[in-house]
Amino acid sequence: MATEKTVTPTEEQLEILEYNFCKVNKHPDPTTLCLIAAETGLSEEQTLKWFKQRLAEWRKSEGLPSESGSVRD
Repeated sequence: MATEKTVTPTEEQLEILEYNFCKVNKHPDPTTLCLIAAETGLSEEQTLKWFKQRLAEWRKSEGLPSESGSVRD
């Protein structure tokens, strides 16, 4: 398994990611994910990883299971 360098998003990247998570879609489709990645300058893999981690945090804060439990999953 290849080791991927961990990248911490900048404040500006986080603002873009949070905006898209809260206002646009918690489950971005591949096209939207690609556009968000391009806007932030992160790779699609990094962007997807951020969304997965953020979704788990959101579910925990809402008292939902951090994995699955949604019709969309």
